[in-house]
Amino acid sequence: MSRIAVRAAQEALTKHARSPSGHVKLAAPRATVSVHSGSARLGLTLDLPYPIDLAGASRQVQNYVSERVTHLTGIRITEVTLSIEHLVPYGGLEHQRVQ
Repeated sequence: MSRIAVRAAQEALTKHARSPSGHVKLAAPRATVSVHSGSARLGLTLDLPYPIDLAGASRQVQNYVSERVTHLTGIRITEVTLSIEHLVPYGGLEHQRVQ
């Protein structure tokens, strides 16, 4: 189930990783799963593109992953927690400069 959650997170992030200059190179998400009595809780660690509406993107990823994993596995997802590891600027880190 963790592989399905990772794939769903990648699908959800595809919409947010686009910019006029191309795609942002994000690290692959990681997932943990805890299953109890026919339902599951998911934990995702991921990178997000920057700038981004963090709250909106987080909700979108959580909702998409929950619905997709439930659809593919038949197991009800009760919680999806996110841990944002990095914010990756459009154009990559090497081209960014703080002024």
